[in-house]
Amino acid sequence: MLSVALRTLRARWVTFVGSFVALALGVALIAVMGLSLASSLNAPDGKPERFAAAPVVVKGADTLRVPTSIGVRVHKLARPRAVPAGAVAQLKKLGTVVEDRSFAVRARGGPGDLVGHPWSTAAFAPYEIDAGRAPRAADEVVVSGDWAKPGERVRTDRGTVRVVGTVRVVGTGRVAGTGRVAGTGRVGAAGRVGAPGRTGAPDRVGATDRVGAAGQVSGAVARRGFENAVFYVDERAAVLSPRSVQLVVDADAAAVREAVRGSTGVQVLTGDARRYADADPDRDSEALTAMNALFGTAGGVTGFVSVFVVASTFAFAVAQRRREFGLLRTAGATPGQIRRMVIAEAVVVGVLASATGCVLGAYGAPRLAARMVDGGLAPGWFTIGDATWPYHLAFWTGLFVALCGVVAASWRAGRTAPVQALGEASVDTRAMTRGRRLSGLALLATAAVTLVLALVGDPGELLHRKTYVSRPMLLITAVALLAPVVVRPLTRLIAWLPARLPGAGGMLVRENAAAGVRRTAAIAAPVLVTVALAGSLLGATATLNEAKADETRRQTAADFVVTPASGAGFDAATLRGLREVSGAEVSATASSAVYVLEDGVSLAKSEARAADPGPLAATTRLPVEAGRTSDLDDDSIIVNREWQRHTVGQRVRVWLGDGTRKSLRIAAVMTTGTGDNGVYVTPRNAPGAPVDRVDVALTTGADAHAVAAGLRAAVRTSGGQVLTKDQWVRATRPETNRTTRLGLLLILGIALLYTGISLANTMVMATSDRVRDLAVLRLAGATRWQVLRLVGAEALTVVTVGGVLGLLVAGLNLLGMWSAMGLLSAPIPIEIPWTAVGAVLGACAVTAVVWSVIPAALAMRRRAVEPAAVRE
Repeated sequence: MLSVALRTLRARWVTFVGSFVALALGVALIAVMGLSLASSLNAPDGKPERFAAAPVVVKGADTLRVPTSIGVRVHKLARPRAVPAGAVAQLKKLGTVVEDRSFAVRARGGPGDLVGHPWSTAAFAPYEIDAGRAPRAADEVVVSGDWAKPGERVRTDRGTVRVVGTVRVVGTGRVAGTGRVAGTGRVGAAGRVGAPGRTGAPDRVGATDRVGAAGQVSGAVARRGFENAVFYVDERAAVLSPRSVQLVVDADAAAVREAVRGSTGVQVLTGDARRYADADPDRDSEALTAMNALFGTAGGVTGFVSVFVVASTFAFAVAQRRREFGLLRTAGATPGQIRRMVIAEAVVVGVLASATGCVLGAYGAPRLAARMVDGGLAPGWFTIGDATWPYHLAFWTGLFVALCGVVAASWRAGRTAPVQALGEASVDTRAMTRGRRLSGLALLATAAVTLVLALVGDPGELLHRKTYVSRPMLLITAVALLAPVVVRPLTRLIAWLPARLPGAGGMLVRENAAAGVRRTAAIAAPVLVTVALAGSLLGATATLNEAKADETRRQTAADFVVTPASGAGFDAATLRGLREVSGAEVSATASSAVYVLEDGVSLAKSEARAADPGPLAATTRLPVEAGRTSDLDDDSIIVNREWQRHTVGQRVRVWLGDGTRKSLRIAAVMTTGTGDNGVYVTPRNAPGAPVDRVDVALTTGADAHAVAAGLRAAVRTSGGQVLTKDQWVRATRPETNRTTRLGLLLILGIALLYTGISLANTMVMATSDRVRDLAVLRLAGATRWQVLRLVGAEALTVVTVGGVLGLLVAGLNLLGMWSAMGLLSAPIPIEIPWTAVGAVLGACAVTAVVWSVIPAALAMRRRAVEPAAVRE
């Protein structure tokens, strides 16, 4: 049968080329995602940046460590602790101690990520003066980057400053040629490093060192890639950021460790470990986690799409050959011979296509990685590694799917009697087999049962990304398996109106699409999967974002919300000014966190807001289902139903944002909502957390305009922003974060591209199989353009069928999410992304029409009588 299979491959080359293309591209997708996932498993070793030349860095406790029965659970603290004063005193006996401070700075015309530091820490990167001089006064700064030109005064949220110098990084490991900090780290009069009380390299390097009458910039800056820095004199930096959680010690590391022995959580960092003192030292590991999630999700979705389309294409390719199988059976071929021939063909095509797909994957993976780096989805160090398992996974998956796609169809073909096979060749009378029906119903039942169990047990699970990404796949497969049951009536319904129009065109479209159930289902499959994914994924994120925005709107009872200009929060003077505004009920709140041990082994973090209970009740409508907001005090906490213990009056053991252990009574319980309700504590249980939001409600009879003017006057010096409630809701409206949004677009883009190619491929296969039908139409008197219009209309009808089925799947998925939000007290209308769905349907329609009309036009270049006379 192998020789027969090879001759068949040559004779029906269009069908096998179509199968080859679908499989090769599917394997390529799996290989690309596998290679990307394998390459995101390990990050390069990080190196120190800001403290590359620091002798020893001592860092306060920044992690919470809780022993459990299965080991120590560790979590990052929301408010890291400073090095204890006693330990600092001991360290000062060993050598020079320089306190580090970092704080956000906003400057007009400057980068959005400016960060301020004391000038004495510049030597540890090490920076050196590139032009100008060191800062000497409270209103002088040295900056990096080219956003400020010499001679400019710069207005910041920390006051107007003069840029007097610029810095550049000169290397690592040694400072001023000695590798040690020679002085106290205080900026001296000469502004140089290398002598006691001085700070660095030469104060001037070819600069004019001029400060004009207006206090303008007298230098320019070179930029260090890891940050956009603004350096203040140490005294001014201490005022702007009083809290310091790490310091540099110029002493022997062993002596430093001995000095801090007994100080809980204090870390002594040397060598490459000094990178943990840099801002965001875990960014590489976080990038790995994000990329693993992205590639895992993308790999799962694209793998599903490719397997789905490949299996559908191969099954359709076998179904196209029913007449051929009937002739072989009439000629004496046994069922076993038919099956072996089909499987041999699948093996030949599968091996060649899978190997080609692996080659395409090796070519495409580096280009995808480069695009992700350029788009900011991956860090600059990300490249494709040399893992081999993705090739094995892709190759054997492709071959396995190809075989699975033909086995069922070949088994049915072998069991069909010769006369029956010839009778079924023109009209699909038994498109739905018993096995297909049972499989579809089983998957549909599984989807329904899992949805009900989730709604009854944990509705919040349906709002998680991993759930609303994976659930559509189950329904897509179920609907695709059951499609032959609904294709014929759905096609007749869609084509009902065109069939009533004058002429035979509408009737022919309806009858051709309805008669060829297998062909219609195979062509509709790529449209179904793409529309369903676009509607489900984009609709889920849009619905969830709208629910969160509605939640914010309902919970905000304040008339105004005041936000600070920087991440440091409001200072005491500004808060006093806000509270003194006549007619304003002011609720100042701060962001923090609490940690709780659940089931004795899981250390969970909950975002917390610290507020005084009286003003909080006046400015916020918390979704409390038990207890009262006003019952909150320094010995209690307001939790939500997601907590393991959520009964009013119970006590819970928690750790505060700085790691302090406390036992608090539950004063009230909030509904779960969309999962962002967090917890509420009093300011005493959020030590060190700066006030970062002030809600203001109008007292009885107060004038809103007068209160707004008073609030703006109170924050004028600190640069805060006064927003109305509606402005605040719009400003804080949740949006899908950039990584998630680009990741979803990547997934949908790949799926759309692949299904578009597969749709074109399937249309070519289907049209090439209808050459005799087109010839009969020509012989019956139809013109070339009438036939082409008929083919295009059929393609649009089939795309519409796939679009309706895809919308059905998307609607069912979003209905489950809507039900979950209703149970979580966050009811919101379903958001369907009509624009995206319309764009997908439009792209599918154009693809289907073009790739059905082109092969039909080519086929009609021959005389109509020639194909009509051909017998297969």
